Amino acid sequence: MSFASRAKAELCRVKRSKKCCAVAECYGALLYCNSFTSREIRIITGSAEFAALLPRLFRRAFGLSFDKLPGEVAPGARATLLMTDRDKIAEVFRAFGMEPDDTLTLHINLGVLENDCCKASFVRGAFLAGGSITDPNKRYHLEFATTHAAVSREMSALLGELGFEPGSARRGAGCLTYFKQSEAMADFLTMTGATASALEIMSARVEKDMRNEINRKVNCDTANADKTVAAAQEQLDAIRGLERSRGLDTLPEGLQQAALLRIANPAASLADLAALSYPAVTKSCLSHRLKRLIELSREAGQEA
Repeated sequence: MSFASRAKAELCRVKRSKKCCAVAECYGALLYCNSFTSREIRIITGSAEFAALLPRLFRRAFGLSFDKLPGEVAPGARATLLMTDRDKIAEVFRAFGMEPDDTLTLHINLGVLENDCCKASFVRGAFLAGGSITDPNKRYHLEFATTHAAVSREMSALLGELGFEPGSARRGAGCLTYFKQSEAMADFLTMTGATASALEIMSARVEKDMRNEINRKVNCDTANADKTVAAAQEQLDAIRGLERSRGLDTLPEGLQQAALLRIANPAASLADLAALSYPAVTKSCLSHRLKRLIELSREAGQEA
């Protein structure tokens, strides 16, 4: 089962004790379902748990039943729930303060969503009917999709009232409201009742952050090692050039010692070379001596 399927299944198990919240959840589902018109209500879902919940939710909210139920659905198949009785549909519309024959454009009637619990139920219904969420181990993306532009704009405003900052986009004829932040996705699932799925997102975030930190340190160490090797090679080339052009025994004692240490320890870091020096010198002192050897080698090359 995918992460999205598990999250929706968890949301379907949330206890629904208040009728007002059942009405709000149905409202969200209908505004984000496949068809909500004066002629038909058609809800198509790939979630078996949501398909089983909807008839109970409609009875609780409206005292109505669907005219067609999906029956037994094969695993992985999509279920269709249909209502075509005009009187039933009219009753559903009126529960949201609308008249079916007078409604040309669907909107969110905030009067139906006066309480925070009803707002949370509304967005849960919208997500169950028209939402999707990616596996947090791959990337972070949660979205709602509807063909009703006004509903999409009002959903963004409603989520803003609940403390979220969603993005908006168009995809073909669909209007999207989305989150791309793991914290927002986890907070949304927590608010709507899927706490286990929210924890799964945060666990994936922690694991991903740890992997990124390890990779960053490895890359940093690798880059530092590459710099050390490149610097050591430049120093060795300079020392060999001086050896050919003038001989190392002509160098001052400090430079001569630095040159011999580098030849004997071609891969050692500056700190290691400083520790091997006798008498002991600081890392800064040794770095200065090696830079001086490079300068002398360049000068010798120019004179040649």
